[in-house]
Amino acid sequence: MSLAIQPLPADPDALRGFAVELQAELARKDIEISARDAEIHAKTLHIEKLRMQLAVLRRARFGRSSEKLDRDIEQLELLIGELEEEAAEEDARAATADPAALAGAQGPSSARPRRQPVRAKLADHLPREIVTHEPACACPGCGGTVFSRIGQDEREVLEYVPSSFKVIRHVRPKLSCRACETIVQAPMPSLPIERGRPGPGLLAHVAVSKFCDHTPLHRQAAIYAREGVELDRGTMADWMGKAVFLLAPLAEAIGRHVRAGAVLHADDTTVPVLAPGLGKTATGRLWVVVRDERPWGSAAPPAAFYRYSPDRKGIHAEALLGACHGFLHADGYAGFNKLYQPTAPGRDPALVEVACWSHVRRKFFDVHHATASPIALEALRRIAALFAIESGVNGRAPACRRAVREDHARPLLDELKGFLDASLPRISGKSTLAQAIRYALWRWTALARYLADGRLDMSNNAAERAMRPPVLGRKNYLFCGSDAGGQRAACIYTIIETAKMNAINPQAYLTDVLGRIADHPINKINALLPWLWTK
Repeated sequence: MSLAIQPLPADPDALRGFAVELQAELARKDIEISARDAEIHAKTLHIEKLRMQLAVLRRARFGRSSEKLDRDIEQLELLIGELEEEAAEEDARAATADPAALAGAQGPSSARPRRQPVRAKLADHLPREIVTHEPACACPGCGGTVFSRIGQDEREVLEYVPSSFKVIRHVRPKLSCRACETIVQAPMPSLPIERGRPGPGLLAHVAVSKFCDHTPLHRQAAIYAREGVELDRGTMADWMGKAVFLLAPLAEAIGRHVRAGAVLHADDTTVPVLAPGLGKTATGRLWVVVRDERPWGSAAPPAAFYRYSPDRKGIHAEALLGACHGFLHADGYAGFNKLYQPTAPGRDPALVEVACWSHVRRKFFDVHHATASPIALEALRRIAALFAIESGVNGRAPACRRAVREDHARPLLDELKGFLDASLPRISGKSTLAQAIRYALWRWTALARYLADGRLDMSNNAAERAMRPPVLGRKNYLFCGSDAGGQRAACIYTIIETAKMNAINPQAYLTDVLGRIADHPINKINALLPWLWTK
């Protein structure tokens, strides 16, 4: 028990002894508080250091492989969260342990720097519920019961209301005309799945949970079971198949808009697919074509179009992009090469290659990370200077972008090429550094093409960003059940990711579209495109 709450002795000698013991206890408290402050201060500095590292990783998102970078960011955010939770727990424990001694010992000299979160204003669109806390009916001072209001204090608290299910019973009375006995009855509103039980909101929620929040159907079934609603995984799979049948024309309309653009980005990634009878999975491919003209100030809506193929043969790239004309940002995949060739003698190719500087930078980064090569480090420094110029012209008109690049980027690019040309003979031709240099030099014309047209980008990051959701989903799904499952995934990814690119809530959008697409004229499907949609 603390001496601070013990009764004072009446005897003077005992009182002096009590004072000595009390001083000793206060000294021990001072030491404990100082040690705790030092420990918390060290943790605070550690958290700040991790935040700095996290900020550096986010700024360098154009550099290393996006999957590795995302993994590092997730791990840092997890570690920071754990440390902040631990610091808050220790603060709460310290505030409840002997508060009188703590308050007496802590002065200005023991105050520790703490990062105070900025309290953002709660969103105006959220529904408000007012809870009024009336004081006691009688005055605690005199017992009076007559009061006059002099003001009030208010505090807003953000609360979470769990999502819930409800059953909508559609009742259609039958009426008989007394004059002619004609039966009159209102028609049944159309449902996404005829004679099915799911409403459009539930169908949208299942699709968004799987393809946007990366929650597989069997996990969704377990979540719904906790709410007392038994939904079999197979039943939800059947719903998704029928929903894709309805949404496929909308996805194709998005695809037509994307491929009509003059500047495109393309990429692909692997998708494990079950191969019955082989006892293992096959490797399919998910392709994406992105039209995003926001970096050069265009008003054209951004969109992403996905396609699935069972392999990576060049015919799939040609089928996806063969009708396109303009510029294509892509990696060095050989399947695109035919698209860059003239379709007939004397004619220009339909697509002009624009190579990606992020891929070049990534190869030099890997070399420097493994060998600490000064040549690789210098190449990274020069490439970073080029990216810094791009950050300054993002969102500006094409003519302005081109002028800035001619004045500032072209001299740096010429110096970089001279540096790589001079460095290549000085190193082993079989080294990974030589491979990185040759990778850049062989593609130099395509790498430098962005200087000549302000509509072009320095990297293919638009397509790589569009590939992150399927990559995250792949970690949770583990595989697609079939090639048809890959095609369904491509359809839903097209719609959800395009909605996100246009700052539209996919849940609200799909709920509305699924509620009326069954009766919507196919020749007016463009009216349901995300950027034309109104709730």
